[in-house]
Amino acid sequence: MHEIIIDDEFRSLLPVLDAETFAWLEDNILQYGCREPLVLWKGILIDGHNRYEILKRHELPVNTVSMEFDSRDDVMIWIISTQISRRNLNPLQLSFYRGLHYNADKRVQGSKNKFSNESEKSQIETFTGSTAKRIADRYNVSRATIARDAQITNALNKIGEKSPETKTDILSGYTRVSRKRLQELASGTEDDVSVIVSQIIDGTFENRKISTSPDGSGSNLSGDTAVPDGMRPWEVQFAKMTDDFRMLMRVHAENDDTTAVKTALRQYIGMLEDLYKGL
Repeated sequence: MHEIIIDDEFRSLLPVLDAETFAWLEDNILQYGCREPLVLWKGILIDGHNRYEILKRHELPVNTVSMEFDSRDDVMIWIISTQISRRNLNPLQLSFYRGLHYNADKRVQGSKNKFSNESEKSQIETFTGSTAKRIADRYNVSRATIARDAQITNALNKIGEKSPETKTDILSGYTRVSRKRLQELASGTEDDVSVIVSQIIDGTFENRKISTSPDGSGSNLSGDTAVPDGMRPWEVQFAKMTDDFRMLMRVHAENDDTTAVKTALRQYIGMLEDLYKGL
């Protein structure tokens, strides 16, 4: 086995797989092998954490490839871009990653400006333009969307400092906190954050858990669907993917963001193609 370093900050950028999806990945690797190499930076694992865990568990050989980056922030941007390109994220996760990308990119540009003279700074600003505009253009959303994403990211990071598990629950969709509430929390006090985290943990936060309708169909105000027992992994993935897409469409419709709608449609088509290839 290669000596591989696990970095908690990089690991925290990755969505946590549910038990069924992890089991599906494990079965797939045991049957067909691990076809993609793990990606390292200076010996630190930056892509393939779940695969690495499975390979270690079964004492299977590990193949790696190394990449070069100028800084940790550049690594974070790469991880974020990789996760978004895989198109298996729910709407809140997409917002969270775009906000992370924006924050990391600002730090990278700040570092460049710090060590540049005034002439070089001017050239950098001319070349890169507004950070928010560049990130918005990259993901085909508006600058206002990126600004809101950054607020959501900052709020979730504040929550994560108090309770990493609560942050994970919110991002996964298990705990429902509205975007508006998260935006307000971004500029809130430490006490505001502590109150919400405590309410979520003790079960007194409103709409804390996904609810099921009386007829057992799983419909609720949040638009989530309860998954019946006995569904195959690909059925679970399809149900979740469709739910997330429906929720994303509602958000973009409310914002009247046609560009974002087109991007979401392309992502959904890509997700369907990925699911088809995985069968």
